[in-house]
Amino acid sequence: MTQIKTPQEIEQMRPACHHAANTLVMIEEYIKPGVTTNEINEIVHDYTIQHGGIPAPLNYHGFPKSVCTSVNHVVCHGIPCDKKLKDGDIINVDVTTIINGWHGDTSKTFYVGEPKIRAEKVTEVARKALELGISVVKPGATLGDIGHVIQQYAEAEKCSVVREYCGHGIGRVFHEEPQILHYGKPNTGLILKKGMVFTIEPMVNIGRAAVKVLGDKWTVVTRDKSLSAQFEHTMVVTDDGVEILTLPNLL
Repeated sequence: MTQIKTPQEIEQMRPACHHAANTLVMIEEYIKPGVTTNEINEIVHDYTIQHGGIPAPLNYHGFPKSVCTSVNHVVCHGIPCDKKLKDGDIINVDVTTIINGWHGDTSKTFYVGEPKIRAEKVTEVARKALELGISVVKPGATLGDIGHVIQQYAEAEKCSVVREYCGHGIGRVFHEEPQILHYGKPNTGLILKKGMVFTIEPMVNIGRAAVKVLGDKWTVVTRDKSLSAQFEHTMVVTDDGVEILTLPNLL
């Protein structure tokens, strides 16, 4: 059942959402050639703990690290390792923080050094796809409206949208109902109501949409080894639209 958060519960979520957003701002200066994803994981872990949070991915259904790092053709759930980033890579850093039992979930795809043309293309399409998805969120809209606008835009840009993974409700539980598909038909699916809190997190491929899970049972890659990019925000449906909760408040 989809939960409706009270204004008090939404206020209680804000620290976790701000923390996750601040973490992405913090990590950007470390995204450069020669850095390993393990080093990124350690920096995120330490920052999270030092600022009063708990890294939600760590030990979540057995996930072994504190952050997901998905490089190039890795779609999502990449496990940090000792492989070094190279100039021209793209990397999605997916951060989820728990504070006082509440979750904040956000991700961003970063350029490592100077991006190549196709890497820049898929990254900017994914960024715009998220913006478009957020733009249609309001009371009375449907989940199908969100998926439709994302799918239409990405496919018009000659990219594809991953079907197997989606956004989700979030609160005291990491993944709640509803599931937010990034494809669909307008005026279909659950009707949005004030107080719904969920993520939108389109995974966009420069090639075909098909993906597979590697032997580690976590890492998802494109079957054709084409590049994939993703952006994610946690948001709440308001009286007349939407508020993004995962915006930084470093100042």
